[in-house]
Amino acid sequence: MAINFDLNDLLAFRAVAELSSFRKAAESVHLSQPAFSRRIDKLEQALGVRLLERTTRRVTLTAVGRDFERKVRELLDDLDATLLGIRGVAGTRMGEVTVACVPSTVYYYLSHVIRRYHERSPKVRVKVLDASANEVLAAVSRGEADFGLNFMGAQEGDLDFKSLVEERFVVACRRDHPMAKLRRVTWAQLCDHDYISVGRSSGNRVLFDQALAGVAKRPQAIYEAQHVTTTLGLVEAGLGVAVVPSMAMPGADHPLLVSVALSDPVVTRRVGLIRRRGRSLSPAAQQLYELFGEVKGQRRGTSSRAA
Repeated sequence: MAINFDLNDLLAFRAVAELSSFRKAAESVHLSQPAFSRRIDKLEQALGVRLLERTTRRVTLTAVGRDFERKVRELLDDLDATLLGIRGVAGTRMGEVTVACVPSTVYYYLSHVIRRYHERSPKVRVKVLDASANEVLAAVSRGEADFGLNFMGAQEGDLDFKSLVEERFVVACRRDHPMAKLRRVTWAQLCDHDYISVGRSSGNRVLFDQALAGVAKRPQAIYEAQHVTTTLGLVEAGLGVAVVPSMAMPGADHPLLVSVALSDPVVTRRVGLIRRRGRSLSPAAQQLYELFGEVKGQRRGTSSRAA
């Protein structure tokens, strides 16, 4: 069919799809709202379908619009990759990289890598999709993220998994908690304290349940949250102790939290990078992807009392 729209119309559509607001989207592409609306109308008329549902309060994508938005994003990402490859990251267009990750990797690992990346490539915008392990897999598989940081994915047929580190789970507690004075504790010892756990939908919970399948005495949660970072907030508030990945714990200089080695059994998880098999990354995304490998052993040490 004849193409009766242009690149600016696609950029306008991507903006409103991301921001769910005509006013904000118009501002982001430096157009008046009437001029912006005309671009969207032109695109819908050219395609012969309705892409957006408009109400006085919000804008949502139709089913066709959601599918078209994914294709437009891939097309514009490929165009960005081409431009970046020609001009370099320091070109006139700002590059963008989207990373999906499990929340427990953000505070003390992902943030460190992104800081290093920004020093090297200050013009590249980094979007972080923090979600559950299964949602991270889905985001990378669907192309919503350039790549992901996850402890799941090694068995996925359409994804490549590059291992970065194998880490142990530790007990997180306040410095004024009796357990903080111990060098090592067992899962059975946790039964004597208020225990905070992640919910059954958490990938970390799956690892716990598998590892503790044959353990007779195991702690029962008095509090439950969906994410490791939330359990740490509850621990910091003095509500109990939690079992978390060592990567999620702050450094030894943290004023409130300390981690204690956990055994009987020792539970570990392997964290790595996942990306879609057979698809190349943009130059900007490739640089960030490679940086994870460079700094994987340089993360600041945690306050673990492991021997």
